[in-house]
Amino acid sequence: MDMRRLVGMNFARLRKEKGFTQERFAETSGFTQQYVSDLERGRRNPTVVTLFHLASALGVTPVDLVANAGESEPD
Repeated sequence: MDMRRLVGMNFARLRKEKGFTQERFAETSGFTQQYVSDLERGRRNPTVVTLFHLASALGVTPVDLVANAGESEPD
C-alpha cells in the first residue's frame, strides 16, 4: 500500500474514532472539507508539517497517521 493511501485510511479511522465528521474536522482544524476528503481518498500527499497539524487537531501523534495497522507495537 502506498503512503498516501495508508495516511488517508489512518486519518479517516482516527477522525471517526474521535467523533468528527469531515465537515466538523474542517471547521475546527482550519483544513478545508475538500482537503480532508482528498486526503482520505489518498489523493493528497501531506508534508511532514501538515501531518503534524492533522495529528495535533485529532489529539494523536504523527506516527499514528503513518503507522501500518498490521504492525505490532515494540515492547
